[in-house]
Amino acid sequence: MSALKTAVVGVGYLGRIHAQKYLDLADVELVGVSDKRAEEGRAFAESCGVEFFDDPRDLLGRIDAVTIATSTPAHFELAKLFLDNGIHAFVEKPLTTTSAAGRELTALAERAGLKLQVGHVERFNSALLSARDKLGTVRFIECHRLAPFQTRGTDVNVVLDLMIHDLDVILSLIEGKPVTVSAVGIPVLTDNIDIANARIEFDTGAVANVTASRVSMTAQRKFRVFQRNQYLSIDFGKGDVQLVTHAPGSADAPGDLDEQTWNLEKGDALLAEVAAFVSAVCNDEPCLVGGEDGVAALELAERILEDIERREF
Repeated sequence: MSALKTAVVGVGYLGRIHAQKYLDLADVELVGVSDKRAEEGRAFAESCGVEFFDDPRDLLGRIDAVTIATSTPAHFELAKLFLDNGIHAFVEKPLTTTSAAGRELTALAERAGLKLQVGHVERFNSALLSARDKLGTVRFIECHRLAPFQTRGTDVNVVLDLMIHDLDVILSLIEGKPVTVSAVGIPVLTDNIDIANARIEFDTGAVANVTASRVSMTAQRKFRVFQRNQYLSIDFGKGDVQLVTHAPGSADAPGDLDEQTWNLEKGDALLAEVAAFVSAVCNDEPCLVGGEDGVAALELAERILEDIERREF
């Protein structure tokens, strides 16, 4: 079997990592990279020993699959360009700026029989993967994703920049649909929302309370799950997992608490998700995080943003 021919469009921070992952994978050929910042893009291409393309359209006919890691507003047109020309697409999160645009891309990929994967990397986090089989009926989730300010990602608000990671994980863990959303958010250092909190209620009765900030002094990526007689805490950043289980007792004795803790090497979640995309393309398998997942996260993000706008200070 010949090598899968790939390219990366947008070689900023994440795009460069994607390019390196393609270089690391067997049976994958990185044909080249493209970036609107020609000087920086050309220098990076040279460091990888691949070709630089000033215009992404010049990649058409030369590759089988592409990663799009540009600014979010450019995702739709670029993904449509490649999908329209028979090229499988991996699009960094968020899939697009609106769920309507995401649905259009998802439908396009489905009609063409192409793979469309979205870069919700936490789904490949080793700590989450190790904890999934411990989960039953989730009743309550509380998560905090806090980060110091940096200019990368400020082309969108904090809900689309950071919170959407947790929205995607929540939707993958809770069986049911969001029915009510209550949210608040404010700009702090930019003209966009920099800190936000949302309470999401599902038709199953489950509730999620989500906070995201890009104006914190320290980083935090904590995810806590509560179910009957059990509490699970995941630190996405450190790989720490804590599981506390209550063994029911009697009216006179409350029962025992069993605590298990483990730590997993963070591993390389981004390599895992790129490898999963390559496998989906080469073996004609469904994407583990497909376009429909990206759309669902965007739909929930939009409901959060609508409620924030409704109560603007």
